[in-house]
Amino acid sequence: MIDLRSDTVTKPTAGMRAAIAAAEVGDDMSAEDPTVNALEARVADLLGMEAAVYNCSGTQSNQMAVRAHCQSGDELLIEETGHIANYEAGGPAILSAVTCRTIRGKDGLLDVPDLEGRIRAENQHFCTTRIVCVENSTNMGGGRVYPLAQLRRVCDWAHANRLQVHMDGARLFNACLAGGYSLRDVGSLVDSVSICFSKGLGCPMGSILVGRKELIYKARRARKVFGGALRQAGIVAAAAQYALDHHVERLKEDHANARRLADRLAKIKGVTIDPARVETNLVFFEIDPGWGTAAQLSAALREQGVRINPSSGPQRLRACTHLDVDAAAIDAAAETVARVLASPLRTDSASRPASSDSPYAASR
Repeated sequence: MIDLRSDTVTKPTAGMRAAIAAAEVGDDMSAEDPTVNALEARVADLLGMEAAVYNCSGTQSNQMAVRAHCQSGDELLIEETGHIANYEAGGPAILSAVTCRTIRGKDGLLDVPDLEGRIRAENQHFCTTRIVCVENSTNMGGGRVYPLAQLRRVCDWAHANRLQVHMDGARLFNACLAGGYSLRDVGSLVDSVSICFSKGLGCPMGSILVGRKELIYKARRARKVFGGALRQAGIVAAAAQYALDHHVERLKEDHANARRLADRLAKIKGVTIDPARVETNLVFFEIDPGWGTAAQLSAALREQGVRINPSSGPQRLRACTHLDVDAAAIDAAAETVARVLASPLRTDSASRPASSDSPYAASR
């Protein structure tokens, strides 16, 4: 099976499993896990920020940030496709009594003209606008990357207006490699950033939130409130340490494979894609409605050993490259798409999408 649903499907490598087995551990809730402590200090230093807190997932990390930045009744500003607003089960409202004000940007990215005029007036009728949330790289925006100058404009505007900036950096390492800037460049601009280890870096679980000491203190309390207390978490933190040592530069291979897939898809009749827009490891494409829907193509591909999930819109699909898929698998996947689209759509039950292939997988 060639699985291109998400980079979350990766399995730990042999080296990562060895690191997990050898991990030195302690009670993280008592700040006694040396592997977690070392990871938090390392990532904070990579971003040039003061502190970090390790946690279970990207969603938890983002929601800890919202809780730490905001008060009950506040509002955050976010691009309309942003993960925090769409794919975290209403977390800001449920966990922190914070509302999301969604803004239409371009490719999931915001710029100052998008934000101007969006801050609520200080009036008892309105909630208080507190933070701007940005996503880098964007997910449903197409895997696009903030140019550093654009990110600086957004952050300067936010700070000039007494707002904080939180970055959902689930795939921040991808973004930095593609954008040609460093983690420290990002850390010098934003007030907090969440990074996920279980996507392109190939870890079995884990994310980290980075920011000022006072903010991370609040976020650590939020982790406890949200049920995220960790004990001997060094077992999984060791996987993250291994990934930082061995899996960062290799993300370039995923980007190259994504462009390789896009180039091959562009040659298939019935597929619409602009390979030049593929910047990281996400490949979005559309199929001709005359053949069928994205869900029907996803089901047909699965029967042929390729897993690509439908995305937003009835004709759109998303493929995600990762360390478990090499160039040969990319070529085979593209050939399978071409073969399936060249055949008439089956109308029996086998052509309907399986329930396990939820479109949510394309939101991760």
